Amino acid sequence: SQKEMLSHYVLVLVALSVTAYASPAQREWARHGASIFADLTPREIRAVRDFLMSCPELSLSSAKSKTLKKNSILLVELHIPRKNEALKALDRGHAKPARQARVVVQFGDQSKPNITEYLVGPLPYPTAYTLKTFKSKRAIKFESRPITSVEYEHINAVLHKITNKAHTLLLESTGFSFYNCSNRCLTFSDIAPRGLDSGERRTWIMLQKFVEGYFIHPIGFEVLINHQSLDPSKWAVEKVWYNGQYFNSVEELVDSYDKNRLEKLKLPEHDDEDLFSTYIPRGQSNTRSNIHGPKLVEPQGPRYHVDGNFVEYAGWSFAFRVRSSAGLQLFDLRFNGERVAYEVSLQEAIAFYAGNTPAAMQTKYIDAGWAMGTSDYELAPGIDCPEIATFLDLYHFYDTDKPLRYKNALCIFEMTTGMPLRRHFNSNFHGGYNFFGGLENHVLVIRTTSTVYNYDYIWDFYFYQNGVVEARVSATGYIHATFFTPEGLNYGTRVYSYVLGNMHTHLINYKVDLDIGGRENSFESLHVKYENITNPWSPEHTIVQSRLHRTQHRTERSAAFRFGKSFPRYLHFYNPNRSNKWGHKKGYRIQYNSHAHSVLPRGWREENGVSWSRYPLAVTRHKDSELTSSSIYTQNDPWEPVVSFEDYIRNNENIENTDLVAWVTVGFLHIPHSEDIPNTATPGNAVGFFLRPFNFFDEDPSLASRNTIIVRPRGKSVAVQRWTPEVVGHCVSDKPFHYNGTYLSD
Repeated sequence: SQKEMLSHYVLVLVALSVTAYASPAQREWARHGASIFADLTPREIRAVRDFLMSCPELSLSSAKSKTLKKNSILLVELHIPRKNEALKALDRGHAKPARQARVVVQFGDQSKPNITEYLVGPLPYPTAYTLKTFKSKRAIKFESRPITSVEYEHINAVLHKITNKAHTLLLESTGFSFYNCSNRCLTFSDIAPRGLDSGERRTWIMLQKFVEGYFIHPIGFEVLINHQSLDPSKWAVEKVWYNGQYFNSVEELVDSYDKNRLEKLKLPEHDDEDLFSTYIPRGQSNTRSNIHGPKLVEPQGPRYHVDGNFVEYAGWSFAFRVRSSAGLQLFDLRFNGERVAYEVSLQEAIAFYAGNTPAAMQTKYIDAGWAMGTSDYELAPGIDCPEIATFLDLYHFYDTDKPLRYKNALCIFEMTTGMPLRRHFNSNFHGGYNFFGGLENHVLVIRTTSTVYNYDYIWDFYFYQNGVVEARVSATGYIHATFFTPEGLNYGTRVYSYVLGNMHTHLINYKVDLDIGGRENSFESLHVKYENITNPWSPEHTIVQSRLHRTQHRTERSAAFRFGKSFPRYLHFYNPNRSNKWGHKKGYRIQYNSHAHSVLPRGWREENGVSWSRYPLAVTRHKDSELTSSSIYTQNDPWEPVVSFEDYIRNNENIENTDLVAWVTVGFLHIPHSEDIPNTATPGNAVGFFLRPFNFFDEDPSLASRNTIIVRPRGKSVAVQRWTPEVVGHCVSDKPFHYNGTYLSD
């Protein structure tokens, strides 16, 4: 019966949704080992906090106490075990290594304040802590610590004092005030790095109108505050910038203003009803608003499976976590039970700016220093992710006394791309055809976002049915804007009467630990070169054609490709000891979707902290001591970073037939334009890379998909061959839109 056939098809779909492992044991080991990479639970976080708070020698107090002279916990997150230990559980089913936490402690209440990292374990009942160091062995300078909410409170208090002195000036210039404000208020953005040399803590503060989209409402007032001392009463104003003019103090500015010795500023009258930075629709719409656009549906339910942090889909399986410092990480990526990569993870995101105001020329954002991973706020169903997605909560402990729950901060969903994975219309060249074949392109997506102040990054990994993985970041959010001066047009675009959108370069760094058929991998680049040969069937002629040329990269330096230099089109990672059916070495290649370039000349001051940004690709030997390419301290001390990527390739080790890590940098230049108002849209602002099988399989593995359709002519009718139901069922969820946006203690 038709009902029985439909039931049969549903069973087939369910069977196909579960990964086809080479053996049941391998699947069980992968599922068993996935929890090695699971983020700390609230219970584990509280156990770590309580254990350390009970250690009298640490003298820890609340992170929220108002003094800066205190010892407190800044960060608690999972510490990933050594790779050898993890693989014993993943590949042999051995016991999992004991879970440990990485803890960052700020020791401000001692004669020489410092930042110290510890490993705390075993979880869930910790009994010991040990010192954690970096490969560089450099001490972490206290001034390099990320800024906390308590320090912001003190900065806010200082700004009240500053703006009290300049109250009349600000009111007359802008119609807004910061001091003693209840309506038409000002707010501020702080700029990093905080100084010009290692060990400094001096921050330029830019005042803005506190309205929706305040990022693009600068008012032409910027102030440099030295807040290095742990006693806020000793903080000092070092410079003030007002309407293109510099002053050594607020008093000097106000005196010059009162005596009409400067060029005064008068902003246009503010119109609350005409707010250019708001999302409220304006202008003529030619789209019907009384009906919804297309929606994504799952006619018979999801075809993927989520078990904790372990995901299976169409041959794929992987584990995931969201690192509080840097964000989304994937581990143990397998296709049909065979590992493709041990780790593919986000490392760092930077945005380096240019401009004519002090805030603009100083802005070099290095986002792990702002705990980019904790900026993964709630995702809106139907906008950030389809309504049918699986939404998961995340937990972070950063600059807090309790673990915070970030509701619905990660989503997983399957979607159709609206594009065939492959298709062919086989014409008979007589008005008909021999056959048509096609396969719908379904992908699984895992997504988080990071709203690092003004910018929103949408972090995606796409899993295709043909063994391809895509890493993609889409940029949106508000531009970083400064006050317009005529000279500013050399550094960006005027987007409002007194607003300059400053040009900047976004760079994103990923770690890609490929294990192609095992840990013994090699790396080569493939080029084409022209050859000029005698035509064998017409010797009086020559033939010019392309010839494949391979370059084996034997050392780390030879595999570090500089921006601005020739970059190979094929980047091939392969296992020299394993071949496919046709005798080719099993491999994967990295393919770029990027138009990145370097942000500063090599070795120039702040560039030392982001030395990974010199290379679109660098390949190193795997080492547990080279876990990340950046750190949370780089933002406030890029001059002498505790993690320097250049150290990883300086010894120029051999990279043949060994465990390799590819460090991939993608990005783009953004010259803001009027269409960035109210804020930047995602089309054209997505970059990333693909991991594509290159002789890893004997044929396209998506042949296993039963979503294929073949049509063949049969006289005056057609024969349609398909393996899934012809008619699909119910549509979109009838649940009303709901969004909360809070992240709560748990």
